[in-house]
Amino acid sequence: MKKLLFVSSVLLSAYAFPQFTVSADIPTYLADSEVYLYGFNGSKEILYSKAKITNNKAVFKVDKKYIGMMRAFFQKSNSSINMASENSNINFKVELDSKNKISNVVFTDATNQLFSNDVELQKKQELILPALIQIKDYYKPSETFYKSLETEINALSKNDSSLYASHPFLDYYNKNQKFSVQEKAAEIKPQDYIDFYSKSGEYLETSLILKPSLINYLNASKSNVEGGVDKLLDAVNLETPRGQTILSELIDIFNSYNMDKLKEKYLAQANNLKCTINDRLSSTLKANNNTEIGAKMPNNTLANAIHTKAKSLYDIKASKKIVVFWSSTCSHCEAELPKLLEKYDKLKAQNIEIVGFSLDSSLDEFKNKANIYPWVSASEGKGWYSSYGETYNIVATPTYFVLDSDNKILSKPNHVGDVLDYLKVN
Repeated sequence: MKKLLFVSSVLLSAYAFPQFTVSADIPTYLADSEVYLYGFNGSKEILYSKAKITNNKAVFKVDKKYIGMMRAFFQKSNSSINMASENSNINFKVELDSKNKISNVVFTDATNQLFSNDVELQKKQELILPALIQIKDYYKPSETFYKSLETEINALSKNDSSLYASHPFLDYYNKNQKFSVQEKAAEIKPQDYIDFYSKSGEYLETSLILKPSLINYLNASKSNVEGGVDKLLDAVNLETPRGQTILSELIDIFNSYNMDKLKEKYLAQANNLKCTINDRLSSTLKANNNTEIGAKMPNNTLANAIHTKAKSLYDIKASKKIVVFWSSTCSHCEAELPKLLEKYDKLKAQNIEIVGFSLDSSLDEFKNKANIYPWVSASEGKGWYSSYGETYNIVATPTYFVLDSDNKILSKPNHVGDVLDYLKVN
């Protein structure tokens, strides 16, 4: 019995302590900010932890193994910081500029010091190295300045792979980042992309390489995009988690770029799968099915609501509703929403209400702008980290829906003019 108790206590201890922590020294300005730590599944951000802030230090505790890219989001400054995790402690210091935006981040853990140095080296290789090579041609090899240039060029041209011996994720990232770089896309053949996806190791989904590399693959297959996608999906096998994550990313890309025929084809293919569906594809299917014409739009709590006492979208009663997702910093919203304002009295006369969900990260900026418009407005104050994107498949602002009195989706107009034409409001 004592042995069993000992084993149980060991197991409980394992669950009681985090896998690793992420600690950040932050300026006083951010001491009252909400700060969130996200990991990745493809391009989808997964919330791992909310920071506990004490004495200008934000500490995240991550309670499960994670290797890959992570992102810390500071709500107050609407700023984020990318970092690499190899399932060990991460430490950094945040510095702000005069406008309280993040101007510099200094990492003190070995993984992110190496990662930061790599990023800096790549910038120099892209921006400085070509210029140095050109300048060198103006000098003779016997000249001192020529020799200095040659030394600098050699230093910038080196990639010391031995540095990654104890950093498996950084090694993976360093070797495969080329697939996600647009400038290098022309050098890579479509079959090389397919081999990369089908043979790549376990870090692809957490590396932030997947989505940009898929966009590059689609561009490389532009003479026959549909054929290229079919070939890719055959190679990665849609009954595997890898294949389903890639299918999910492709559907999201087609949605973002208004490639509706391709989106509908592969969405149907996903819906018809008979195997177990992974979380990544399941969330994409749910978001799309939530917003199909004829579907009942999911309800949503009206957080920080203006111009209403209603608690949720369903509480607002009208013969029809225009639901618009917008932001105070969106230039297209600035151009389109005043056109709704011009017709608001006519819309109200027909018992049509407007409900705006803002993707602002600043509630003050949201309220300042929302007060200009007389209709119902709400915002979670989390920017693109709001729940709206996941629930309603929002990839751009403004995005419009027209609902009937039972909150069923009648139309998904692309622009404000389409909204008014659909409702026959002149």
